[in-house]
Amino acid sequence: QVQLVEFGGGLVQAGGSLRLSCAAFGRTIDSYAMGWFRQASGKEREFVAGIGGSGDTDHADSVKGRFTISRDNAKSTLYLKMNNLKPEDTAVYYCAARRFTTIETARYAYYYWGQGTQVTVSS
Repeated sequence: QVQLVEFGGGLVQAGGSLRLSCAAFGRTIDSYAMGWFRQASGKEREFVAGIGGSGDTDHADSVKGRFTISRDNAKSTLYLKMNNLKPEDTAVYYCAARRFTTIETARYAYYYWGQGTQVTVSS
């Protein structure tokens, strides 16, 4: 079993930056594809970015050029660097992992989920 714990959420002004972290505990996740999802109030959870077991990445169109997903396997940690934040980025952000190396954008493809961390961007 894998336990995921997010850190780094908070309140920032539009144009600001945040870095989210997701630490994994238990089973090693070095070969697992991982992702970041977000869920705004009243909306469905949506894919933000993913990183495969080989280090390949994918980012949603809404965040391309602003967000960067990365991982540090030595620390069993996933990151999401968020730059030029916009009010529409406000959501609860979740990290997730799955027992495959390839990235998937669908939330149902992921086995493990963190508890979520709130990101609020003020205008």
